[in-house]
Amino acid sequence: MSKGIAITGMGIISAIGNNVAENYSALIEGRKGISRISKIDTVHRDAIMVGEIESSNEALIQQLDLPATNNYCRTALLGAIAAKQAIADAQISDINQYRTGLVSSTSVGGMDMTETYYYDYLENTNTQKYIEGHHAGDSTQKIAQQLGIHQSLVTTISTACSSAANAIMLGARLIKSGKLDRVVVGGTDCLSKFTINGFKTLMILSDTYSTPFDENRKGLNLGEAAAFLVLESDAVVKAENKKVLAYVKGYGNANDAYHQTASSENGDGATLAMEKALKVAGLKPSDIDYINAHGTATGNNDLSEGRAIINVFGDAIPDFSSTKAYTGHTLAAAGAIEAVYSVLALQHNVIFPNLNFKTQMKEFAITPQTTLKEKELQTVLSNSLGFGGNCSTVLFSKNA
Repeated sequence: MSKGIAITGMGIISAIGNNVAENYSALIEGRKGISRISKIDTVHRDAIMVGEIESSNEALIQQLDLPATNNYCRTALLGAIAAKQAIADAQISDINQYRTGLVSSTSVGGMDMTETYYYDYLENTNTQKYIEGHHAGDSTQKIAQQLGIHQSLVTTISTACSSAANAIMLGARLIKSGKLDRVVVGGTDCLSKFTINGFKTLMILSDTYSTPFDENRKGLNLGEAAAFLVLESDAVVKAENKKVLAYVKGYGNANDAYHQTASSENGDGATLAMEKALKVAGLKPSDIDYINAHGTATGNNDLSEGRAIINVFGDAIPDFSSTKAYTGHTLAAAGAIEAVYSVLALQHNVIFPNLNFKTQMKEFAITPQTTLKEKELQTVLSNSLGFGGNCSTVLFSKNA
């Protein structure tokens, strides 16, 4: 059986809370963070619902004590806050005492600032600094600066909606291979007109609350969020007498190469990812107690993922639910958001409800857990299925 990688700290900011405790309270109370758009000037303001974080950029800048001359995009601001929470939770006082890396993921990067200042670029030199922060790696560099990581690997992953799951996977592999002792892993994405317009063009945005795995699902709610986890080697955990929150037990990535945005209707990519994760962990399907599903509430995703779950688990389907009806689909951050939720499920032995579900899908007979359920959990499987067929699965366990 595979030796797991210890998780010693977590941080998160989302539409349902500004830290881990607030997110957990919302999850068990069934309190969703979905509303009409209030912070973005878009023609779709009244046509869709999203998961917005209440704090303004100004409030986030103040929280990080940044100078007025900063060029942080909202993606970087959210990521820095969540990452610093994770470091504090892991009780790390000297970030460079051990070989420490950062693997951050994002889809939109600094797109929010580019949208705002692009047309002023040539006329107003004061705004050019925001365009310079557009690329995905800029937010990662800013998070690294905030954490004080400057002696080790700092890198960015952008594989659409599976990005943060792949960041966790890479972090675990870097520790297992002995390349690093500690890796901060996760993802961050803010809402922008670019993503709203893009997903609207795909015709997969809902004008009401999303309904994962429901026959009458209308599409997803976009969301913004950031979450990071601290992964540490056994040697560091032992030397520092660290409290371990959970372990990354297994992981798998596959690509079904089916379509630019859609997943295979047979769930080929997700099936392979789950099978690979189980193999890495040395576990059987029957060892999984709960599946935190990708569950975006789009016609294609829920059909594909549902069939993949049946492919792997047959007639013995574990309890499963999607938590995206709480936060919206947070794109590159989703895998890290749901990693935090998976660890919280393990810590508290609860399964979070699949909100808004009413009608069984006609293609198969599996039904998500729709109420908060107390259950002894040992291992949780979390799926993150991205555009281009990039599918990732991460297993979290109480035991190494």
